[in-house]
Amino acid sequence: MSELNGVAVGVRELQALALVNYGHFTTMRVEDGRVKGLALHLERLRRDCRTLFGAELDGERVRGLARRVAPGRGAVTVRVTVFDPGLDLGRPVTAGDPQVLVTVRGAGGAEPPPLRVRSTPYVRDVPEVKSVGLFAGLHHRRQAQLHGFDDALFVDAGQTVSEGATWNVGFVEGGQVVWPDAECLDGVTMQLLKQVHPHGSRGVRLADVAGFEAAFATNAAMGVRAVRAVDAVELPGSGSGSGSLIDALRDAYAAVPGELL
Repeated sequence: MSELNGVAVGVRELQALALVNYGHFTTMRVEDGRVKGLALHLERLRRDCRTLFGAELDGERVRGLARRVAPGRGAVTVRVTVFDPGLDLGRPVTAGDPQVLVTVRGAGGAEPPPLRVRSTPYVRDVPEVKSVGLFAGLHHRRQAQLHGFDDALFVDAGQTVSEGATWNVGFVEGGQVVWPDAECLDGVTMQLLKQVHPHGSRGVRLADVAGFEAAFATNAAMGVRAVRAVDAVELPGSGSGSGSLIDALRDAYAAVPGELL
């Protein structure tokens, strides 16, 4: 199901989004009408709307539009995309009438297997914004998969680790969580984990990965997913088992109460 401002959307309304691809979004897992970190999702939408359009977004209106398409029972993934259908390619400075597109799809159920990721030199444009421009991220993901990996892990020109193609990354050292201190999207799942589990942050270079016991990926769709290997570096501590810190992170995240949509 897809609705633009609460009305079934057609091809004409989506033309600007498809051809110009300027906007921002957030993705939420809705379970029985509740969302973990809903306030954080809404605040990010408001912040990104000011950044891209210089306009204020009504968070309560967004909630209502998302509630229209999300069932009251079961689990689904709801994406809220904000864009201006009237954007002029030659005069993007005139973009200032953002509209709200809400789409819904099924949510994954079973715990996904650990990822094997390939390091890729890339820094997203305006990394603090969750932008709709997914070309580069998907291109690098595809290249990683063509080389036998599951996904791409981004590093900058100095080989400093930042984030994955559509996820944040964390590491485990001495039984403690370490988040890379680099320019990246401040993901909602990462923010929630920082609230409920002790952690530290510092610059992590690619050469440092071999010194960690484990690694994991986070986003709203998958929660916490182990990273088994980065390039040729195996991280055996990323497996599940009694006492695993990644299992503890999953449990801590699962215990975060959802906010009523």
